[in-house]
Amino acid sequence: MGYERTTDETAEFEAEMFGALADQTRLKLVKLLCRQSENFLCFNALAGLLGVIQSAVSQHLRVIRVVGLVKAERRGYHIHYSMNLEALDRYRNVLSEVLRIQEPHDYKLCGNHCNKKEKKDESRD
Repeated sequence: MGYERTTDETAEFEAEMFGALADQTRLKLVKLLCRQSENFLCFNALAGLLGVIQSAVSQHLRVIRVVGLVKAERRGYHIHYSMNLEALDRYRNVLSEVLRIQEPHDYKLCGNHCNKKEKKDESRD
């Protein structure tokens, strides 16, 4: 089993995902929508339940829609929102993989790097 570096593309996706959930209001919004399962909530209900102004809800919804966690459906003059359950499952899998504790490797990951630094420090003496 060898050490696998995280690709830039994977790291970028993970950073976007965690960034979208890093804000307290967005996290509350996601939790609120998760409790609704597949039911939709209108924009005004979201603002009222979160206790924030509509422009703030709009900005937060935009962030979590860009990463695919929320889907929108127009119903007459109003837009209703719900969780994208497929995306939510994908996010759960990514989170699980990122936080998975792996078996130790047969070699020290920092061994070569630490030795390089020590050699540089020794050459300065």
